[in-house]
Amino acid sequence: MGKKIGVLVFPAGEVNSIELHDALSACVNIRLFGASSVDRHGQFVFENYISGLPSIGKPDFLAALNKLIDSRQIDIVIPTHDDIALFLAKKRETIKAKVLTSDYQTALICRDKRKTYETFADFDFCPRIYHCLVKFPVFIKPRKGQGSVNARLLSGPTDIPADIDLEEYVVCEYLPGQEMTVDCFTDYKGTLQAVLPRSRQRVFGGVSVRGQKEELTEEILDIAQAVNAKLHFTGLWYFQIKQGIDGRFKLMEISVRCAGTMCLSRALGVNLPLLSVYAAMGKKTEVLVNDYDLLVDRTLISRYKTDMEYSRVYIDLDDTILINGKVNLQAIYFLYQCVNSRKQIILLTRHRMDHEDTAKDALMNHKIMPQLFDEVIELDFRTPKYKAIQPEGAIFVDNSFAERKSVYEAVKIPVFDVDGIEVLLDWRR
Repeated sequence: MGKKIGVLVFPAGEVNSIELHDALSACVNIRLFGASSVDRHGQFVFENYISGLPSIGKPDFLAALNKLIDSRQIDIVIPTHDDIALFLAKKRETIKAKVLTSDYQTALICRDKRKTYETFADFDFCPRIYHCLVKFPVFIKPRKGQGSVNARLLSGPTDIPADIDLEEYVVCEYLPGQEMTVDCFTDYKGTLQAVLPRSRQRVFGGVSVRGQKEELTEEILDIAQAVNAKLHFTGLWYFQIKQGIDGRFKLMEISVRCAGTMCLSRALGVNLPLLSVYAAMGKKTEVLVNDYDLLVDRTLISRYKTDMEYSRVYIDLDDTILINGKVNLQAIYFLYQCVNSRKQIILLTRHRMDHEDTAKDALMNHKIMPQLFDEVIELDFRTPKYKAIQPEGAIFVDNSFAERKSVYEAVKIPVFDVDGIEVLLDWRR
């Protein structure tokens, strides 16, 4: 394998940057980095994370970015916000790496909905646009907004905000029908290779958190091809459409950045971020889409950062690694995390007191190698578990409160119930 491609995600803290991480972090030919001006969630998932990069409004931003590019051997920078995509597209000649976004003119048109509608005014999928508030109902949205922030339906004159500046908004016809996002991919030659519609069934904070694969109709394909022909994309992009009263889809907006729910397209076998990296490198690409129905539903996930350091894990077997006759997958994830970080693992159990087989037999019956553990200690009921624990650098995981209380009071090490394993998981890669 040749030199790995250095990829920098900036900023690396929002929902779509996590999708870029999940799409690229396991690719063997990519070295993935995340950088942010303001620390958010990226530090919990990017193994190679850089904080404190100046914001794009600072005069030293480009110098700092280029210094980072040189020091980490970055080949491609992926912007995750529309304003940053626009800025980097404009400054791409001064940036020492490829910028994975469209050309500047395309980014400019996509960032401003008024420019978007002016560009596609002659197409039948462009919604009717009004220059004053005399016809109702209408829908207003900021020219440079995203995620439905400050967008609203006006049913009549009394709904008009008192402080609205129409110069900063677009006013368009009310579209009452189904809303979709269409994920797209354009190769390095400008050929549209993927058009993947998905419904927006539930939205939280402007982000689609529930969506379903939808049929690629001739109507949707025609819109995608018209947009691709009119603008100049490289790599991933998406557009949003919504049905009007007549049932026809109308264009709502276009974006040149990754969308967080592009995970649905990836789940169909189309890794849009990876294809986009190849497109930016001028490599030939091909798209293969799995043919099955797919629904995605997302919610918040908790990731933790502590000041706790440990080198040895004592963990119980029954009702901890094995629960209700099944392997606890979160526990197995954690144990192999310990293997990767070279932490010692000791199985500390009373399995023989309640079962006819040994702990090693129980492990083998569930296809868990006993060799996963540096040591297997089986105790009787008379011996407290803390007697078997070397406390220096140790933690203890056990479903029994009585056992945890005894260990905590005797040897003063951190103790965790089964549900607390999630605190120990390290998602960075």
